[in-house]
Amino acid sequence: MSTLVCCLEEPSAQAMLEGVMPRLIPAGWSVRYIPFRGKQDLDKNLKKRLQGWLAPDACFMVLRDRDAGDCVSIKNKLATLCMEAGKPGALVRIACRELESFYFGDLRAVEEGLKLTGLVALRNKAKYRNPDALGNPSEELMKLTKGVYQKIAGSRAIGPLLDLENNTSHSFNVLISGIERLVASEAG
Repeated sequence: MSTLVCCLEEPSAQAMLEGVMPRLIPAGWSVRYIPFRGKQDLDKNLKKRLQGWLAPDACFMVLRDRDAGDCVSIKNKLATLCMEAGKPGALVRIACRELESFYFGDLRAVEEGLKLTGLVALRNKAKYRNPDALGNPSEELMKLTKGVYQKIAGSRAIGPLLDLENNTSHSFNVLISGIERLVASEAG
């Protein structure tokens, strides 16, 4: 059996991926999640956690928010940590700007998951057409849902409903295609 090990900036990413992975990962695979306590914890402890993973059938993915940082330098830094840990094939993905950008890319999933109405119509507003460009997606989502959205519970509710083929968040699409390629290369 092969294992995909997901090193994640925070528990809300795990909550979202638990709803997405069953639709991406083929039979015979397992997924393990290692949620860190934020960016600093991830940056500080990623190398050690990867070095400690000795199972030979594992492949690795790292997911972190970009926030206001430079996407390329963040990705390069994380890729370097993976190489130094002896896991040069690790998939490194950056959510631009935050995980919640993925949710703005599929407001239907947000509406259904949070049992709200009227959100889908907002996807045509100029502000929401490019979800990766939103300045503070988590704050925006909390305002838009009048506090119904909470990071972990909201991610758990929205994740299983995210459309894997029709999301307007470019960084979400890059994440999904990267996972598909990683799994295919390990399976083949």
